[in-house]
Amino acid sequence: MTRNFIGATVAVALLAGLTPAQTLINGAGASFPYPMYSKWFDSYHKKFPAFQFNYQSIGSSGGIKQVTEGTVDFGASDGPLTDDQLKAYRDKHGSGLLHFPTVLGAVVPIFHVNGVSQLNFTPEALAGIFLGKITKWDDPELTKANAGVKLPSANIVVVHRAEGSGTTYVWTDYLSKVSPDWKGKVGVSATPNWPVGLGGKGSEGVSGQVKQVPNSIGYVELIYAIQNKIAYGKVRNSSGQFIQASLASVTSAAGKAAKTMPEDFRVSITNAEGSDAFPISTFTWLLIPEKIADAGKKKAITDFLKWMLTDGQNMTEALDYAKLPKLVVDKEMKAIAKIQ
Repeated sequence: MTRNFIGATVAVALLAGLTPAQTLINGAGASFPYPMYSKWFDSYHKKFPAFQFNYQSIGSSGGIKQVTEGTVDFGASDGPLTDDQLKAYRDKHGSGLLHFPTVLGAVVPIFHVNGVSQLNFTPEALAGIFLGKITKWDDPELTKANAGVKLPSANIVVVHRAEGSGTTYVWTDYLSKVSPDWKGKVGVSATPNWPVGLGGKGSEGVSGQVKQVPNSIGYVELIYAIQNKIAYGKVRNSSGQFIQASLASVTSAAGKAAKTMPEDFRVSITNAEGSDAFPISTFTWLLIPEKIADAGKKKAITDFLKWMLTDGQNMTEALDYAKLPKLVVDKEMKAIAKIQ
């Protein structure tokens, strides 16, 4: 399947020619689910021409900022908002901001080592590399997990996101769970103080840098690795198994969370239990205001959510995202009633 739809900051809707009978809904945020959202918004508009969705892929931090400031109708984020962020929204608007999980995906370590197409990464290796403590590709932490692979004695070039990013939030959330050193020195953040590395703008920028720079390593959502034909590694999970990111391994990571999902849907599934669970898996969320004054926009958004949770889920696997568990879908369908 050809995937040539990924761009840096792309408007899904063609705004020219919008008729008075059409309702325009503006959103912004995460690049992680952009390919999925692009497909959904386009398909939904074709089915229901009265509604146009314009989504800007600017990163989770940008989406949170814009929805909080009220410059867009909805935001999108790969990391759930903190209590302080939700309070800031409520203080400004007098009402809440709701989280709606949309799909499941994986963040994968991508690498560029000449002659090497597959690598196993231990949690200790990933934390050590991004802390700047493991600096050579033939470090024992890497070679012991990759018997038979000839790794060069070359400096590792670390690439990370340059801007606030939900993908970074997921990556640092995982590293904080598996490395006390990382948790103490860097922690969980969409905008961490990186110990080492070069910055790339968006998932596209990280993918581009790793593809161009020999002996580099970075992290992106699975579809960006596939679309850019970049090697990505297996990661040792909490059961000690080296697991490749796939629909099945991401779905496995979400299994337990589906049963215990909190009412506000804010949950982390990194380093999940299960022998076949990919350890850097995540939900991604739409951020919907609890109160929408414009009746047309409220109808457009609530109707879209219902469609996304039913028909829309059938489109996810073609783009290498995993469907939401049925238990989560059922909870979300009920939560739509909270939008006033």
